[in-house]
Amino acid sequence: MEKKFGLIGATVSHSFSKAYFDEKFFQEGLRDYHYDLYPLKTIDDLSVLLKETPELCGLNVTIPYKEKVLKFLNDIEPTAKTIGAVNVIKIKEGKLKGFNTDSDAFFETLEKWFPNTPGSRALILGTGGSSKAVQVALKKLSIAFDLVSREKAPEVLTYDDLEKKPAVISDANLIINTTPLGMTPDNNSMAPIDYELLGPNHFIYDLIYNPARTLFLQKAEMRGANIKNGLEMLHVQAEKSWQIWNN
Repeated sequence: MEKKFGLIGATVSHSFSKAYFDEKFFQEGLRDYHYDLYPLKTIDDLSVLLKETPELCGLNVTIPYKEKVLKFLNDIEPTAKTIGAVNVIKIKEGKLKGFNTDSDAFFETLEKWFPNTPGSRALILGTGGSSKAVQVALKKLSIAFDLVSREKAPEVLTYDDLEKKPAVISDANLIINTTPLGMTPDNNSMAPIDYELLGPNHFIYDLIYNPARTLFLQKAEMRGANIKNGLEMLHVQAEKSWQIWNN
């Protein structure tokens, strides 16, 4: 019996998920399993997708729908509920259950790469669903952090604030981009921070994996910073998605 899985988001053509799962299904001999990319103009288009594709068993969710998709769910796993964002949906007998694997995948990959020492401090660029998952992981690791967004909000800095407070960047030895800035096809965009403040003591993590080196990472690397993209996190997240769909 055919089983379908896929990725929903505003722009999904950049994603490696289809190639990843196509290879996985081939290696495991699952000839009736298929993974497709489903670009949705609005999250409300999900209703049409579910109606027209009854063989859907699971979905990954990417920007900008990780929070907006919550209203479609019949159930939500406690961690995802705490985070307030979902990136994996399991579909069984017409019921949708939401999960968040972003936080655990980020936690695992960061813990191996970042030398977390007392006094470590992070700066998180963005406040959306991916940012919320990162925040939970940093709290587990006891890493204090500041949030930056284009829009003013309580306890959130704006990029204009960073210009007035350069120490926020200098003192943060870990900077994480959770925004889509720089993601294919918009390769020429990047967060408007002062890259001259970066140096060898900085660890720069971009959750984007396509392109492999965003302009954000290139600028940081030119200043001697340690850089990491989101490809390893994607692989960990994909395996966790597979475990959820097959549980």
